[in-house]
Amino acid sequence: MNQLGETEGQYSSEPARSEQRILRMTPDGNTPSSLEATLRNRINDLVEAIRHKDIDRLMSFYAPDVVVFDVRPPLDVHGAAGYRQNFERWFGSFEGPIAFDFVELRVAAGEFTAFCHYLALVVGSRPEGRKSGYWIRGTTCFERRDAEWLVTHEHISMPSAQG
Repeated sequence: MNQLGETEGQYSSEPARSEQRILRMTPDGNTPSSLEATLRNRINDLVEAIRHKDIDRLMSFYAPDVVVFDVRPPLDVHGAAGYRQNFERWFGSFEGPIAFDFVELRVAAGEFTAFCHYLALVVGSRPEGRKSGYWIRGTTCFERRDAEWLVTHEHISMPSAQG
């Protein structure tokens, strides 16, 4: 089947060219860059909950079956209820809000899963009145479940002191 060419009704066996560009999209219509932006917003909201020690808001980001490798015992936490206890103990070790600032945040977004890894500086006041600050390394993995991005795995570690 021939298509009408661009010159005065001549026929051509070449297909008509279009200047349309097709971008890769997910089933919900998001492009990879908008997925990354969505996840960056999600992790920033999670960090805001940490800064204000808003435990209920914070736990809304975690899947009920999350698996966490945390700095605080137990080293492997299975389930959001157990991880909540770790956060409650950690929040209790600070007076007032906690500064939690990313130095590096990388987001790799896929259609149904994504991971973020980062370095962050945590600073806050301890109940004895002294200020405490330390570095953490984190990897936070998300899964899209029922159109919502939930944390299903997290790994937090601290660099060891070189002696």
